[in-house]
Amino acid sequence: MAEKKGPRPDIDLEADALMALEQARAMTPGPERTEAMKRAGRLRNAADLQGLFFAKRGRPAEKLSEGI
Repeated sequence: MAEKKGPRPDIDLEADALMALEQARAMTPGPERTEAMKRAGRLRNAADLQGLFFAKRGRPAEKLSEGI
């Protein structure tokens, strides 16, 4: 039987966004860096939206970026 490949079970968009941002900051200035920075921003926005969509009712969303 063929194994179905679905999305990753535990998507950690915040960690992906931070990693993408660090990689983009390490690049030399130019169009590739600009695109990498945009990608990092999109991942950050997706992480923020994920927190809103999957927040528990009656409780505020967790603040994971405190101290950063």
